Amino acid sequence: SSRNLSEEFAEAARQLRKEAPRIQFGKIDVTHQPDLRKEFNIQAFPTVKLFVNGSREDPIDCKGVRKASTFITWVKRRTGPSTVLINSTDQAEAIIKADDLAVIGFFRELHNDSVEVFCETARDVPEMPFGMTASEDVRASFGIQRNSLVVFEKGKPVHHEVLEDGGQNKLDLTRLIKTFTLDLVTEYNIETSVKIFDVPVENHILLFTPTSSETFSEIYENYKSAAAAFRGKILFVLVDTDEARNGRIFEYFRIRDIDVPAVRILNLTSDAKYKMPADEVTVENLKEFGQSYLKGTAKQHLSSEEIPEDWDKMPVKVLVGKNFHSIIF
Repeated sequence: SSRNLSEEFAEAARQLRKEAPRIQFGKIDVTHQPDLRKEFNIQAFPTVKLFVNGSREDPIDCKGVRKASTFITWVKRRTGPSTVLINSTDQAEAIIKADDLAVIGFFRELHNDSVEVFCETARDVPEMPFGMTASEDVRASFGIQRNSLVVFEKGKPVHHEVLEDGGQNKLDLTRLIKTFTLDLVTEYNIETSVKIFDVPVENHILLFTPTSSETFSEIYENYKSAAAAFRGKILFVLVDTDEARNGRIFEYFRIRDIDVPAVRILNLTSDAKYKMPADEVTVENLKEFGQSYLKGTAKQHLSSEEIPEDWDKMPVKVLVGKNFHSIIF
């Protein structure tokens, strides 16, 4: 829906007032309340915070939630159990088939570190249903022996993650599961750009290509095949170079018409960019590029123009990316 966030927030408040009357909703215009804005370090708008047990210390931030239904789930999981306890195979099947996506935790017993991490992850991913079970029958019917998290898509298991006790990082699990809320390849546009940056994956691979070209469908299929191998580790994005509104991204990556199709990796934390060494967009080349990046062996790509011939003729030298390092350092 194109309703804005404050409308979605109001709708959620209406529904929760009936279902959970203990939860109070309030709205603050911080332009008139600079002290509150400072106290809670409000920088973006709107910001939603949940205060627990009447304390103003450390409220919980609600990030990336855009729909009333998701927000209701988020609040319920913060104030009550975050996952459904599954006791039978039928119950498990019902949860798996009710939505496009579902996450089930299979455990030997329900009191250990990995159960805690699983429940915390469920709180952070209100976009999909979470269930967990310690039933031997349910585990056996899915053929699962070890403590595991399984993501189901349209009723079929698409990802199986073994949960080592105490060894799992909640952020990594959240990141992995959230990638399933996006398509395998997300096309970059005004609407999706927000979603792309909400998924906490810091490595993005971008394919720059005109979607109108004759070779597009073949390249796109290769790109999608490679994407499946990097789910949760690298986010695959498609940038249509026919779309004039994407011009700012081409400039940022210094992509010219003669460069396309082009593949780049961007690390959002360090802003480092990497260029795929091979020209052909094949599954093999994409996988090799992605793996070398994750292993740390890919060479950083410093987009730079050629060194001008007369760069040192004048008292003020001309520096470009390629000679900057050698001259300055």
